[in-house]
Amino acid sequence: MTTDVHYGHIFHLKGSPTVTEAAAALVSVPDGALVVGSDGRVLFAGERAAVPAEYASATVHDQRGGYLLPGFVDTHIHFPQTYAGDSYGGGQLLEWLTNCIFPSESSYAEPEFAQEAAVEFTRRRIAAGTTAAMVFGSAFPHAQDALFSQTQKAGLRIVSGRGIQTRGPASAEPLITSEEDAIRLTREEIEKWHAADTGDVNTALLHVAIVPRFSLAVTTETLRNLGELYDEFRDRGVYVHTHLNENNRPGTGEVDSTKREYQVDTYLDTYDGKFLPGSQVGGKSLLGPRTILAHCVHCQDAELARMAETGASIAHCPVSQLFLGSGTMPWKRTIASGVNVAAGTDFGGGDEWLVPRVLGDAFKQHISEDGAAGVSLHPAELLFLGTLGGARALDMEDRFGNFDEGKEADFVVVQPAGALKGLLRNAVRAGDAGLARDQTLFALLMGLRESSIAEVYVRGRRVVA
Repeated sequence: MTTDVHYGHIFHLKGSPTVTEAAAALVSVPDGALVVGSDGRVLFAGERAAVPAEYASATVHDQRGGYLLPGFVDTHIHFPQTYAGDSYGGGQLLEWLTNCIFPSESSYAEPEFAQEAAVEFTRRRIAAGTTAAMVFGSAFPHAQDALFSQTQKAGLRIVSGRGIQTRGPASAEPLITSEEDAIRLTREEIEKWHAADTGDVNTALLHVAIVPRFSLAVTTETLRNLGELYDEFRDRGVYVHTHLNENNRPGTGEVDSTKREYQVDTYLDTYDGKFLPGSQVGGKSLLGPRTILAHCVHCQDAELARMAETGASIAHCPVSQLFLGSGTMPWKRTIASGVNVAAGTDFGGGDEWLVPRVLGDAFKQHISEDGAAGVSLHPAELLFLGTLGGARALDMEDRFGNFDEGKEADFVVVQPAGALKGLLRNAVRAGDAGLARDQTLFALLMGLRESSIAEVYVRGRRVVA
């Protein structure tokens, strides 16, 4: 690789802000230049006129008229639901799983189908500008092999693990394994694919997670065994990913059902090693800085505090929360706890692949929360959710998520097309420069569609389907 310089309007969040500090960290450079070294790292991000002379011979990619944004990070998406978006199941989460999702995921038992899905999943990620993703995987090892192989071929970042189920309804039977196989297959996936591309977890694009589907899909024995497995592999940078407090229809929803079946004080206790009646300790905790818990719509304050204490992150999935009638994650209370929050599409519970569509729904949901709970999210806070917050959730903020010097250059080139082009060209902007900047970023994120994502780069290398 040679040194490259990309021209365009740069937006990113400098440094390491929290989401509430994002507005102060927002950088906008309308006539910007992003210089990427031969090692795929950021050498300079700033005014085009200020590019250091030492980069005068760099290969120029003139994308002026367009925008350079950090690559989008999707912290919760389902590979075995690639073809299950917009599935009508006649009810909320548990009915939808039984009627639609378990049968759909069982189709991956056929290797040719799983390979086709891996190709499509990777293609859709690239089209959406998703450079890094936490992917809930298939129960079938050959399907996971196809996913990791296709991801490696494309040059994208991924964290994934086979979906673990040791109990469930009849429709989930093809996805269920014995307790012994649940651990054996997970161990084999870690040994085969974790950092398989470089052999070093600190430089790898491929990572493995331990992924119990959710507490109602496993047993206390499974949780105990997974805690032991994670304790064994935690120092090797293995992840944990699962669902928490997603849907709480009174009496029959996921949250109440979990607390009733396990006889615990909080749903989070089941992942924190306290899965015996009365929240007594029965094993080791699955929580830590490389744990991402999807949804967290109905968390108790004690659960939020514990997640913040352990460094776990929330994958916020407002699109799927609307789709499945799960409710709205309370923004102010959640953020006040100190827990990190990042965006997740949750495709196929969500019906969008594009992270900015998730950000748009987040804005709409939280401005509509009742009374004093309502908040108008700043455009920089939205950008945080979709970029830097995701890198932090993956515990790789030191590697990507913004354009700070030395970071690996993951970015998308946006060339506005169609309605977005007219919107950005003709919209009235405030006389105040700061507000005008925020208005432009807001319109860009809210109006962005796949058709305007022109190029996608990971570590300075363009990725294609």
